[in-house]
Amino acid sequence: MSDLFTNMKDQVKSGYPTIVFPEGTDERVLAAANRLAEDGILKPIVIGGEEAVKDKASSLSLELHSDLVIMDPATYGEMDALVESFVERRKGKATTEQAQEILLNVNYFGTMLVHTGKADGLVSGAVHSTGDTVRPALQIIKTKEGIKKTSGAFVMVKGDEKYVFADCAINISPDSNDLAEIGLSSAETAKMFGIEPKVAMLSFSTKGSAKSPETEKVEEATRIAKEMAPDLVIDGEFQFDAAFVPEVAQKKAPDSPLKGEANVFVFPSLEAGNIGYKMVQRLGGYEAVGPVLQGLNKPVNDLSRGCSEEDVYKLALITAMQSL
Repeated sequence: MSDLFTNMKDQVKSGYPTIVFPEGTDERVLAAANRLAEDGILKPIVIGGEEAVKDKASSLSLELHSDLVIMDPATYGEMDALVESFVERRKGKATTEQAQEILLNVNYFGTMLVHTGKADGLVSGAVHSTGDTVRPALQIIKTKEGIKKTSGAFVMVKGDEKYVFADCAINISPDSNDLAEIGLSSAETAKMFGIEPKVAMLSFSTKGSAKSPETEKVEEATRIAKEMAPDLVIDGEFQFDAAFVPEVAQKKAPDSPLKGEANVFVFPSLEAGNIGYKMVQRLGGYEAVGPVLQGLNKPVNDLSRGCSEEDVYKLALITAMQSL
């Protein structure tokens, strides 16, 4: 695990991106942002009243690094331009007066900093709900061309082993098109972590061993994904053992390009994905890194409200990697 983030630090340092932290008065966030500045990895922007942030730092005995920037939406000098940009982006869904009010919200303000290029990515969620973090991103940053929905992946790490699980965070009941998108986005996430993707579209059936609307959904998703990315190693529908164990793969799907060596696993529903990653985490002893939000034009990532300072630090590194 330490090697994974050591390599990541080296790559991020070379680009020195700017990452915005809307929850600047949270002690975990402020401490992690300051560490990142001290380590020379990225330039942090923390959002909050300057006095409030400095008071929090003082209470934590933190000496704020000179590269850490404090921004207060209430006193931001370029707010008029930000408001104008927000109104234009929302295309008539917000008036100037509404935008002025909306952009006092730290997550909307931070997301607009990313949208306008003043920051390269955003990390929030230590205090706010997932919806509070993701909603501004979907409204302002939006998804990449060809991607209709964002999704959430976890990188499961133990020693030298690394696997990507998705969607474990966002889409409750994805359809075939959604699953195809998740497969392609997850392959890109895998590459970011140094994994050459071999994508398994999971089900309770392997290559037609059972037939139902659920298995046919995954079969159709696989077909769509192959059309969208013909060079990607992706196959389905697969039971987990047939995707992961070469001996089982030889019996159940001998002609599959996966050959029991899948390292990216796309679950057919959020229910399955969330249960699956937590079982591997708790029973298998893997660390779950994420969720990493996929499919957005610029990186925005969501912390758990139970996160630690170390979680904030690591997710900021991942966000910075996505921005390079």
